[in-house]
Amino acid sequence: MSRKRSRVRKEEDMSSNLESGGGEGRISSDTSFESTSRTSIIDAGPSLQSPAPYSDDPIAIAERDRCAYGRIPRAAALAGTASRRVRVYSDGIYDMFHQGHARQLQQAKTVFPNVYLIVGVCSDRLTHSRKGRTVMTEDERYEAVRHCRYVDEVVRDAPWEYDEEFLEKHKIDFIAHDDIPYTTQDCEDTYAMIKAKDMFVATERTEGVSTSDIVARIVRDYDIYVRRNLARGYSAKELNVSFLNEKKFRLQNKMDELKDKGKKVMTNIGEKRVDILTKWEEKSRELIDAFLLLFGPDGRLSNIWNESKGRLMQALSQPPSPRGSPAPSENGDDPEPLNRGSASPPPPKSRRYEDLWDQQADASSSECLGESQEAAQRQLTDDGSDSDDDYQDTSPYL
Repeated sequence: MSRKRSRVRKEEDMSSNLESGGGEGRISSDTSFESTSRTSIIDAGPSLQSPAPYSDDPIAIAERDRCAYGRIPRAAALAGTASRRVRVYSDGIYDMFHQGHARQLQQAKTVFPNVYLIVGVCSDRLTHSRKGRTVMTEDERYEAVRHCRYVDEVVRDAPWEYDEEFLEKHKIDFIAHDDIPYTTQDCEDTYAMIKAKDMFVATERTEGVSTSDIVARIVRDYDIYVRRNLARGYSAKELNVSFLNEKKFRLQNKMDELKDKGKKVMTNIGEKRVDILTKWEEKSRELIDAFLLLFGPDGRLSNIWNESKGRLMQALSQPPSPRGSPAPSENGDDPEPLNRGSASPPPPKSRRYEDLWDQQADASSSECLGESQEAAQRQLTDDGSDSDDDYQDTSPYL
């Protein structure tokens, strides 16, 4: 409640400043669009509870009938000394109702201390013939405007140009619009007659915000908005998209979903990186220990390989050559082998073959000895005779 009182006091101060300043003509943007009297604030209460009525609704008709129409001079409107609320009219297309529209209506509502704002909205037929196609239908544009809190009444199918009949029908005191000349086929400025009657109040446009800018933004980012609507359940037929483009857009949506999931995973990893690094270090140590236990120089596989290698080399190597058997002892027993750790010699041959071999060797040796003696004797006694009887020893020693 205190906030409302402070706001009312502030508005009263601004109204007193306007009264002291006086003057006619265009109102400065610093003061005219911020002034609102206590009456306008009190009357704004019911308008916030329900949308503004249309001009043919009973509430609007009753308000118009209570008005004793006689155009209020600009000075009295500025001073706030008029006997009734000042009826200000503002018109437009209001396609894709945005903040620029709302600010323009706010300026029209606060141009005088006590204002009853009437807003005219052109129909689709008139708008398409004069300006071009709209995004919203006329009913949608009517509803958008009547739900603006600055609006007190809405005129449907508003005219493009004004005449005295229209002004008297709606009991209009002033018309609020931006000061840019709007040309038609018949005249260079649609508001020329209104300006001549000193009924025109200039408002300011919001830079960088317009319906054309929004449409250009949609056309520029056409693919993005088509993909968004496909993801929300719209069909390709509703969006006037071909079959191939639909598949392309849906694939792009899937790729974007994967990118978003990847970003979320990376974010979670960044938050839990310490725990993950610690666990990874522990697991890596376990893996290294298991690897060394299996493949290290003293590991299981090395032992298995060494054993297998030794067995393989032993199997592929040649057996050692047999040693000569030692002579038998006097009592006929075999001598005890010197090296018991070495491989056992091959079994001896049968004794029968040894005896046979010895007999043959003795016979051959005796035969050779006899032949050698006989040759030596023949050499000593060889004097040309054929027998030993003819041999005479002439040795002086005999």
